[in-house]
Amino acid sequence: MDEHSLEEPVVVPIEDTLDLHTFRPEEVKELLDDYLEAALVKEFHEVLIIHGKGSGTLRKRVHSILHKHPLVSNIRQAGALQGGWGATIVVLKRN
Repeated sequence: MDEHSLEEPVVVPIEDTLDLHTFRPEEVKELLDDYLEAALVKEFHEVLIIHGKGSGTLRKRVHSILHKHPLVSNIRQAGALQGGWGATIVVLKRN
């Protein structure tokens, strides 16, 4: 196996918005886990997850993960200026 066949880890800056458009669906669960933990470290109370509108498949996957996630207090659809049904606001539990 050569060095080019190994995938480099993706470094995601921790901001209060995470855009999932550039990630593959199979990466979403681990990415959300890591992102939400880092968001708590940054002391964010709410974050915006942009999953896009499309067919709604990614939105359903994201919501399924978030509903079960131990760091999530609540989720709601983003307002029209934040992406509407193409984005989800996540309220994090406080430590």
